[in-house]
Amino acid sequence: MGRGARVRRAARTAALLAVATTAVLTAGCTPGGGSADDGRAPDAQRRETARTAHSVLAVKLDNVRRARPHTGLNAADLVYVEQVEGGLSRLMAVYGTRLPGAVGPVRSARETDLELLRQFHRPTLAFSGAQRKLLPLIDGAPLRAEPPGRTSGAFERSAERPSPHNLYVRPDRLLPAVPGPAALTTGFTFGPPPAGGRPEPERTVRYPAARFTFTWSPDHGRYRVAMDGTDAETTDAGPVAAGTVVVQYVRMRESEYHDSLGNRTPYLETVGEGRAEVLRDGRTYEARWQRPDADGGTRFTAPDGSPLDFAHGQVWVVFADAG
Repeated sequence: MGRGARVRRAARTAALLAVATTAVLTAGCTPGGGSADDGRAPDAQRRETARTAHSVLAVKLDNVRRARPHTGLNAADLVYVEQVEGGLSRLMAVYGTRLPGAVGPVRSARETDLELLRQFHRPTLAFSGAQRKLLPLIDGAPLRAEPPGRTSGAFERSAERPSPHNLYVRPDRLLPAVPGPAALTTGFTFGPPPAGGRPEPERTVRYPAARFTFTWSPDHGRYRVAMDGTDAETTDAGPVAAGTVVVQYVRMRESEYHDSLGNRTPYLETVGEGRAEVLRDGRTYEARWQRPDADGGTRFTAPDGSPLDFAHGQVWVVFADAG
């Protein structure tokens, strides 16, 4: 990259991050981190601990090409990938151990988000809005809804991008402190790699109008993320990389909601059980997922029923159609 290109890129980054003040002091933990003992704690114990701490921040992110690169994505502990209307994708980033200065671009919520977020104790959901008929469900859900205008100074738009791909949220205006690892009541366990698995240095997951490729980098000990054939970058923290990637096969059905073109929004059923594949350390492990009720986390187990530990670091959960 030439000096002129670097200067232009730096200017763009500065403009995008002008929506935020200095980054919030981190909790001193890596995303998805915490001790193995924390990761293996029973759901009930972890959820009770979370009640005495601040809950997580979840941010619904735009993910069309014009919305990239994202800001604040690398600070998330967990990134959910959801198929939405028209076969496109949206991301939901969940923050527990670090709060970046800004996150975005922020877009609208979906019905799937409400059930997914019940894994956490009254999470804060930052989103740009929702279909009118969905708004009462969001208001009645066990979460703290934060659309623009509800909390003063929490959202700002960047002049460097066209609307609607230019809305950013400032986490420090929504949460008084970093929630901490106890707030991540997902049911995930972390530890050394299990035995077995098959070598698979690259995996692509496709939606009708989007695709994600995860490529293992031995030098960095992470999976590099590419979206629609382009390496994913952030404006504030470089390339997007994951410690663990989960392909979780769920039932997708049409919801009663649709976009302005009449495309129905898929509803992803994240309560129940099914097949999954866990990618870590350049290998793929066959797994089962179980979430018996909406108020509990999601367990991933090996074929013998033992917990399937994830690698420490950011976790990506990509929902795929179970067919």
